[in-house]
Amino acid sequence: MSMTTGKAWIDAGKPDNATEFLEIALNGLEKLYSMMNQRSSEETDVNMHKAYVEHDIFKVLTYQAEAAVSQENFELASHLIQKCKDMLQRQPKETAYLSILCYNFGVETYEKKVYDQSTFWLSQSYDIGKADKRYSTGHEMQAKVLRLLSTVYLEWDCRMYNDKALNAVRLANEENLHPAGLFLKMKILLHCSLPDDVISVAAVEMLNHELSLDDYLNTVKLLMEQNRDCVGFDFLRMICNQFEQSPHVGNALLLQIEFLLKQGKVLLARQKVEELITGHYTGKELPPKILNHLHLVLWDCAAKSLETKNYAEALQWYNYSLSFYDANHSDPNLAKLLRNRASCFLYLNELLKAKEALIAAEKCQKGSIFTHFILYKIAIKENDFLEATSAISAMGKMAGQTDSNKMLLEENYSATDLLSFAAQIALEADNKKVAIKALECVAEQSQNIDQEFTSLRCLVRLTLEDGVIDDEQSKKLEDPMIWKERHEQRIKEAHWFRKIAWNLAVRSQDSSLMMQDCFLLSYKLSLFCPCDKTVLIAQRSCLVMAASVDLEMARKATCHSEQVQLLIRSLANINLCQEIWSVLQSTGEFSSDPTEIILLLYEFEARAKLNDPGLEAVLESVWTLPSLDIKTLESIASLSMEAPAYYPSICKKVLQAALTLHKKQDSLDVHKISKCLHSLIKLKLPERSAELETCDGEEAWQYCQEALTIISTCENYPEIEILWLMTRTWNTGIFHYSEGQSSEALRWCALGLSFLSYLGSLKSSYESKMTGIYSDIQQKSGSGKEELWKG
Repeated sequence: MSMTTGKAWIDAGKPDNATEFLEIALNGLEKLYSMMNQRSSEETDVNMHKAYVEHDIFKVLTYQAEAAVSQENFELASHLIQKCKDMLQRQPKETAYLSILCYNFGVETYEKKVYDQSTFWLSQSYDIGKADKRYSTGHEMQAKVLRLLSTVYLEWDCRMYNDKALNAVRLANEENLHPAGLFLKMKILLHCSLPDDVISVAAVEMLNHELSLDDYLNTVKLLMEQNRDCVGFDFLRMICNQFEQSPHVGNALLLQIEFLLKQGKVLLARQKVEELITGHYTGKELPPKILNHLHLVLWDCAAKSLETKNYAEALQWYNYSLSFYDANHSDPNLAKLLRNRASCFLYLNELLKAKEALIAAEKCQKGSIFTHFILYKIAIKENDFLEATSAISAMGKMAGQTDSNKMLLEENYSATDLLSFAAQIALEADNKKVAIKALECVAEQSQNIDQEFTSLRCLVRLTLEDGVIDDEQSKKLEDPMIWKERHEQRIKEAHWFRKIAWNLAVRSQDSSLMMQDCFLLSYKLSLFCPCDKTVLIAQRSCLVMAASVDLEMARKATCHSEQVQLLIRSLANINLCQEIWSVLQSTGEFSSDPTEIILLLYEFEARAKLNDPGLEAVLESVWTLPSLDIKTLESIASLSMEAPAYYPSICKKVLQAALTLHKKQDSLDVHKISKCLHSLIKLKLPERSAELETCDGEEAWQYCQEALTIISTCENYPEIEILWLMTRTWNTGIFHYSEGQSSEALRWCALGLSFLSYLGSLKSSYESKMTGIYSDIQQKSGSGKEELWKG
């Protein structure tokens, strides 16, 4: 029981647990054996039982040896195995078991790279195995032990133990000739740096043994790996001769071709390829596996020729590959080969042959994007804009297909990679329209965000020359999905595009719609940037400018519904900008910035023209401005009367406030005051007699008197304004006279004459006629309906 338990612990990988059980088992067996020795040896059953007990003792000792090796206790393990060897005379049937056990110990220590112990165990295995031929492990196993022993010496230190390694492999080959043994012998000889003639003899010796072709070819590869090219090539030539009639000789010929190419003997390699082609069609058809490998070799040669721009040579290699295909053969590899040939023809300017190759490729593989790509290159070469555009359109459709877009294609390029190359080719050919078409396809179809941004940048640069950004480009840039990765590079992209959009807006002086779109695009792109002060200022500027452009377009709009839409859009941008401005104002760094006033003016204009009920609230905000200036009030007055807005009460109110501010100035600006009074008087005086009843004559009279006072006290009142005042007051008097209001007529005409007295050079032009008419009015005030002169 203890012996079984101990073995179980060893098999479980826990030799420490096994030690105690095995010790108990061994002690018990040894006591039992001792007791049996004390009995008469003439008893048959006693001798038989002693043999059983001794067998169990042998087993326990081997188990203990296993545990010792696992515990890396080499001294104990070797001592225990020696005990077992001593028992073999009485247990000869255990010879094979003990030999294999030592072999296993050798393998275990070899894998741990404990080479000295490994050689000991393998030597023990070999010695035990040959001790008793009756119970030996056999020649094959003995050879296997010796080959491993030779390998251990080789890896341990070939220079120091080369003789031992060679001796071991020699013995192995004597025990049982095996390809592995012959190969190992060659490997050892090569590591010993022996001259070529010695190696050559060993190689020829191998030919005397009937090994497989693969074994010989592996030896050739070994020779080449060790830079024994001359020996390897001679050996390979002999192999080809020996296996000339073998259906697998193609393997050797293929290796010979690869060797010749490696040595730079291209002409000889071509001769061998041509021999293979001839043989392929004269009963020595190459197996599919070898043929596929040959195609790879030929294509690799072609690729190297292409790298050196030797297109004629590349074409020749591709032609060799094509020679192995039947006329009716059809598969993707053949289609690729035909496209490669077409590319070579293209480089050689043989465009007709290139097209013929592509027609054949299309028959083999319909709808290949690579076929259309080469057709595109031919069209560019021929400067055929329509054909190039057609090819790009076809490539774009194929790129839109799920399979074509997600998988890597034959050259490890995606469909959109090809479209990018197409754009590059068009630009190099100075064909901007085709390049734009290709880049649009990339931007639309690419699943690679970096590639998408690159194409968009190129598109923007190209279209900037025309001063426009395409609607599709704008939609793409506004798509949140392309900005979802907020890493540093993506932020740089957002900044670049928003600045470009801003610059384009500034340049779009001739197109208000384009300008407005670009300002809004710049704002939307800034939303994908970190929200710092710089970005907030940029957002404010974009929205202010967008609102301004909308208002300007609304002023020029001839359609009422269009005007309303523009005003509503402007108002939305203003409201959005006010939110951003509130954030900026909270920093306390913008006390002198005019943004708030500008936004209020824009909002006032939009609401006034929309007849919006929120207009009064805007006006209240104006009154609460900490530094309300005259210019702002005058602007509001003007906007309140700008069609379709009509708010005379608001206009009067703000003009009165402006006039009050004018009067509070340290030095009166008579020119500005004259304009303010002009506007106030214009609001109240009639344009014709029918308007007399609706006008507030008394209020207008007060403003006129105020103007007269200023004129009388200040010398620089504009003469043109005095003339206007004279004309308006005189005409008002005439309107009253025509309505039979003589007293009012005399009053207003007298006021007109008062203004006349302050005219300069123009006074003489009006004085005689006006005084005459005034006298007539005085005389005829009773009759009242005469036609009188109106200024």
